Amino acid sequence: MTGHLTRRSLLRASAPVAASLVFAPALIGRASAATMKMKLSSSQANDPKYANGRVFYENLIKHVKGNGLGEQLEIAFFPDNQLGQEIDVINSVKLGVIDMMVSGSSISANLVPLVGTFDLGYLFSSFEQQTKAFDAGAAKPIEAALLKGANLRVIAWAYNFGARSVLAKKAVKTPEDLAGLKIRTLPNPVITECLRLMGAAATPLAFGEIYTGLQAGVLDGLEHDPPTIVASKFFETAKFYSLTQHNFSPLAVYFSEATYGRMEPKLRDGFLDAAQKAAADTRTHGLAVEKEALKVLADKGVTVIDCDREAFRKRVAPQTENFVKARPEAKPIVDAIKSTQS
Repeated sequence: MTGHLTRRSLLRASAPVAASLVFAPALIGRASAATMKMKLSSSQANDPKYANGRVFYENLIKHVKGNGLGEQLEIAFFPDNQLGQEIDVINSVKLGVIDMMVSGSSISANLVPLVGTFDLGYLFSSFEQQTKAFDAGAAKPIEAALLKGANLRVIAWAYNFGARSVLAKKAVKTPEDLAGLKIRTLPNPVITECLRLMGAAATPLAFGEIYTGLQAGVLDGLEHDPPTIVASKFFETAKFYSLTQHNFSPLAVYFSEATYGRMEPKLRDGFLDAAQKAAADTRTHGLAVEKEALKVLADKGVTVIDCDREAFRKRVAPQTENFVKARPEAKPIVDAIKSTQS
């Protein structure tokens, strides 16, 4: 114990006494090799119940420790856009400046357009169906394309905490009600097109700009899952939540290929196992917390509307056909998902 404390003391004092440490290279080598530091980014609020980034992080730390890696890995969590807007962060993960990012699949479609397959409106019928399809290999072509095209390794798939639906400043029951409303979408062409087909004036905007956009009247609403709306307090400026459920967005854990390559194989295997377990726990949490968040929204004065989903689905139907025509490599992915029963 005494030697351990001495090494920690030396590390804390390293800046002012750097010159003297030149003569202790063996000690420095052991101390620095003992712990690998990583940065994990999320755009969402630092909410331990409703924010998927924080929930995944806590599950990851639990399983990293459970795998006996607590002394070898130090993972720092940066929620709430602390490291920048998502498009900048994912480029930093691509370059190896940031190690890891928890976000929907949609953001990476800006780098590898094939990922946009997962954003097609009404492609998935439920999250349970999504997991079955991914377990059967439907996500493998996407993972391969991301690794080849952007140096991004998807090390686990979880769920966004609920299907994406429309929160607006007025009631939306049909596509006609959505006409002309400026609805924020992810800055992603496929999901923007989905909302346009649904009838909205789709407005791409960074996540960190939504709240002020609603306040200023730049937006009439947004599309997102219930827990995110609770965690980010979007219900304070828009009071009608229409359950369009147009997208069951998969949550990806993006990992820098540069960081992957730096890891010693045994440590890497233990870490990847921890990430898979953390994703499974996060999926279970997400399914439960969606129902709770809907109740919270109702308690906060939001009117939850069971809208005409079939009318929206019919409007959006041509999107998948047109996407597959433009990107034939998406066809086996779409076929695998649609043939999977929930």
